[in-house]
Amino acid sequence: MRNEQETVRAIERYSDTVRRLCMVYLKNDADTEDIFQTVFLKYVLSSVSFESEEHEKAWFIRVTINACKDLLKSFFRRYTVSLEEAEERAAELPDDHREVWEAVFSLPQKYRDVVYLHYYEDYTAPQISRILGKNVNTVYTLLTRSKQMLREKLGGGHDYE
Repeated sequence: MRNEQETVRAIERYSDTVRRLCMVYLKNDADTEDIFQTVFLKYVLSSVSFESEEHEKAWFIRVTINACKDLLKSFFRRYTVSLEEAEERAAELPDDHREVWEAVFSLPQKYRDVVYLHYYEDYTAPQISRILGKNVNTVYTLLTRSKQMLREKLGGGHDYE
């Protein structure tokens, strides 16, 4: 079990990443807060020792993704969907960000994951492959395809790199 100092430091360092990742997956504040608490409770109760800050951050991302997927697989989530929440969040963004955010949200999950990790968290393809447990060439393919999908959704000839 971790002490209070370690926990406070982890919350300060990773809370934004965990919340953003939860919003990408869950698209609502209530579920995001539930998973946020779950992730940090797992951290407090965990005895994992981390090799580096990068390893620790990857652990938080992996635990968050797994917790989100578990929630999405639950009976309740499979049979109820609230898109109003996502639309409300997108409406709060500035116009130039809203269009991109909505386009990213509309991607299938496997593309959304790599786009988020690459463009929002600044991970490289090899790092993403380790985090998601995918082949690095698969990550490159998913990034290429997602960029093409975003170009089509956002109007063609732009370069979003």
